Amino acid sequence: MIKLLIVDDSALMRRQLTSLFEAEGDFEIRQSKNGQEAVDANREFQPDVVTLDINMPEMDGLTALSLIMAERPVAVVMVSSLTEQGALATFEALNLGAVDFIGKPGGTISLSIGAIQTELVAKVRSAARAHLKGKGSGRGVSVPDTKGGRALKPARPVALRRGLANEGLVLIGVSTGGPRTLEDILPLLPVDFPWPVLVAQHMPAGFTKSFADRLDQICALQVVEADRPVPVQAGTVYIGKGGADMVVARRAGQLTVLPKPETPQFLWHPSVELLGRSVLEHCDPARVTAVMLTGMGYDGADVFTEIKKRGGRTIAESEQSAVVFGMPAELINRGGANKVLDSNKVASQLMSWACL
Repeated sequence: MIKLLIVDDSALMRRQLTSLFEAEGDFEIRQSKNGQEAVDANREFQPDVVTLDINMPEMDGLTALSLIMAERPVAVVMVSSLTEQGALATFEALNLGAVDFIGKPGGTISLSIGAIQTELVAKVRSAARAHLKGKGSGRGVSVPDTKGGRALKPARPVALRRGLANEGLVLIGVSTGGPRTLEDILPLLPVDFPWPVLVAQHMPAGFTKSFADRLDQICALQVVEADRPVPVQAGTVYIGKGGADMVVARRAGQLTVLPKPETPQFLWHPSVELLGRSVLEHCDPARVTAVMLTGMGYDGADVFTEIKKRGGRTIAESEQSAVVFGMPAELINRGGANKVLDSNKVASQLMSWACL
């Protein structure tokens, strides 16, 4: 049995979620209506997973999460509103130690639950098997100096502004646990890192812009959401737009990244598999480096294995550091990983291959 604590100030939402998980047949469930009750229940009930609302009276979800992770760390899935404010609070929750989140659609509660129930159950089951990382992020990260509240990035070398240095390209596929892991890796890449970085992070619409902005504040490289066709440039990290897929194409001889509507044949979005296939179509595989990070499922395992077979280099995150070992394990099991590394060693390996 999976012990699940449901935390929400709405009695109707608690009942709906309880009914949903009771129907699964292998959940033992407790409810809390505010953050203080959640902190107490975490101590007394000792759940395996907590679903946690953010906006609650008496004690909000973020305060409760910080106390839970300090006293008895547990896998937490945030249930967040699909708004910019909700996105910002969600990334703060992930920084505090939550392993995953799901967007709460608008409309009536019964319809909202129906729209997310399959994904929510999958995320809770995955969270029950998650490896919890220590609280906080940015091990070894130097945040850029600020002036007037805005981060001041170092000027990018002139040579990097002209296009792709040596036509190298880094692909990153990541899902559950990804935001925290990316915050541990991308800020370690220096301003003169010569290859563009394309990131397919499974994430719903409405969250990736805030996530890209957050990363841009702590990275030496420029970080942008790929929300329109743009030429691929060295010194830039492109985050696939949530609720869409990301591909590359050649336009006037220039490698270009562009969003496209979700492709139904792929289960997860932005699709790692689809991004990798487009890269193989338009780039020399020998100049591609593909990194598979934490996440459930197998998205990208086939195409990353193909990249390795065709002369590219690949990294799979280790079981020791991955929040969820599903996607890296699938790549390893297919024989598609040149190296298996803890997340804190990925950036240095990329720099070594880039001869920095």
